[in-house]
Amino acid sequence: MINFGIVGTGWRSHFFLRVAKACPDRFKCVGVVTRDPQKAAPIAEQYGVKLYASLDDLLAQKPLFVVTSVPWPINPGLLHQLADTNMPALSETPPAPTVDEMADLCKRTQAGAIIQVTEQYFLQPHHQAKLAFLQTGKLGTISQAQVCAAHGYHGISLIRKFLGINFECPTITATEFVSPIVKSPNRNGPTKTEEIAASKQSIAWLNFGDKLGVFDFTGDLYFSHIRNQRLLIRGERGEIINDTVAYLQDHKTPTNLSFTRHTAGPEGNLEGNHLKGYQIGGEWIYTNPLAPGELSDDEIAVGTCMLKMAEHINGGEPFYPLEEACQDHYLSLCIQQAQKENQPIKVETPPWA
Repeated sequence: MINFGIVGTGWRSHFFLRVAKACPDRFKCVGVVTRDPQKAAPIAEQYGVKLYASLDDLLAQKPLFVVTSVPWPINPGLLHQLADTNMPALSETPPAPTVDEMADLCKRTQAGAIIQVTEQYFLQPHHQAKLAFLQTGKLGTISQAQVCAAHGYHGISLIRKFLGINFECPTITATEFVSPIVKSPNRNGPTKTEEIAASKQSIAWLNFGDKLGVFDFTGDLYFSHIRNQRLLIRGERGEIINDTVAYLQDHKTPTNLSFTRHTAGPEGNLEGNHLKGYQIGGEWIYTNPLAPGELSDDEIAVGTCMLKMAEHINGGEPFYPLEEACQDHYLSLCIQQAQKENQPIKVETPPWA
């Protein structure tokens, strides 16, 4: 059982609470800190959790770690406060809004504080399956990753993972393109009537010399029914395009495979209602660590973050250290700078690298 606490009651807090509710044999939220317990009472009722007005009250419940799910400007101070009490922290993204604040936080981890960040995108099942396939070496050395899947630092984290990049600094060229689109749904659902809206697309090229990352994100992507994710990963022996793979067994023998998603519940299946995993070429390449919990892919990824956080606290390897999170947000800020200046910029090495 992984006991954790949460500070904050915003939209992202619900992801952690839904994971705990769907997997009560794996997780228990020992409490949620909120500035207004009366206003947040529906959360307590919906998820069966206790609300506290102070961090000290939450820490008295002895969680294994605390999730910080608060606005950007507040998060750095809260992480310092948790480090002062030797409480491991799982921070929402990004850990801090500015380079100086990120550098100050990294000094805490260098001094022994446990701070990791809930970067869930590379832990989403379909991305995990592709990362696992890259580890087989069938595509050879990866030289290019074109990612249209997530905004800002999330998209950067995917590019780094697919390319096998750590803290290398690229030259960035970036632009923005605006086009019309039928207005997409949002967190509150679809619009009542059809509207034409402006769709902003951010495109950036991250040139690492021998490797190229292409960042492509349209603001409608998360909720739109007509804007879909796209992925291209190229190596010397083959490539992945979305859910298909083409590679050479030898220089004369091409092989074509597809990633197959397996779920319980459809078409009369009585195993439940959950993701089982992914296969490729008849072999399991990814299995859902939170089955049979009824969770979306993003919730599975968030739950995986919590599993891996607990493993790290108990002596395992970190899954997404603070320094990596800072690097991804830093590169995202550099993309914004390149767009604003409308010229390529050579990224300088940050303090945490």
